[in-house]
Amino acid sequence: MEQVKRTTSQLEDLIAGIAAPIKPYIPIIARFLLVVTFLEDSIRIIFQWSDQLRYLEKYRGFYWGFSHFFLAFNVLTMFIGSFMAITKKHTQYAVIGLFCVIVSQTLGYGLLFDFKFFLRNLSLIGGLLMLLADVLHKRQTVFAGLPSVSEIDKSTYFQLAGRILLIFLFMSFVFAGEMTPLRIFSSIVGFIACIMVVVGFKAKWSALFLVLFLSIFNVIINNWWSIHHAHPSRDFVKYDFFQTLSVMGGLMLLVSMGPGGLSVDEKKKMI
Repeated sequence: MEQVKRTTSQLEDLIAGIAAPIKPYIPIIARFLLVVTFLEDSIRIIFQWSDQLRYLEKYRGFYWGFSHFFLAFNVLTMFIGSFMAITKKHTQYAVIGLFCVIVSQTLGYGLLFDFKFFLRNLSLIGGLLMLLADVLHKRQTVFAGLPSVSEIDKSTYFQLAGRILLIFLFMSFVFAGEMTPLRIFSSIVGFIACIMVVVGFKAKWSALFLVLFLSIFNVIINNWWSIHHAHPSRDFVKYDFFQTLSVMGGLMLLVSMGPGGLSVDEKKKMI
């Protein structure tokens, strides 16, 4: 056991040394990745405006005019909310707006009972909760001499909820595709890392592992650039690609700020 602890400690020191040059940039990279799916989606809606209107009115039963309002609301909210999140301006309102977009699109496009889509959206919501927790965490740091119990509690609980929801993207990977030996092995290793993230044990390193894992998975599985632009599945694969990037952004926020008070890592510090 002591040998395992020493090996783990040496590995953590090695990873910390490698990550040191980019550590100051992790928060801004994480914020950008977190909202990149919203930016991509808003741009896609603009370029496919007529097709989107036709789909909503013909297949979803939207009335003319309301379909225009629905698309305009989503595009503006995604653009403004993403800009606010990246620039750290009124982040709480950005999170609320982007959450409303997730709900409205799920209902508007009839995707409530799409299991894979549902799991991915849970992970995306987890990323937004991590963003909200990051804002409250920064407030505690700035006003360290005047601690607010309510803000400390909110930050801690948002971090816990964010950690739990973030792993659902990995669950969508486990349940999708043929179960080859490689997929089974990677699923077991990834599942262990997910459990470590949820309980907050070596959470930063587990989250970093999942970021690396999802990076490889995303390039191999969601390679939308290799699909012909006229192929009907291209937009779906492209959407999955950018949504995975956003969940990676949430995990990078976890790497940056830590798992919070309700975690094994935090409890070990207090012993």
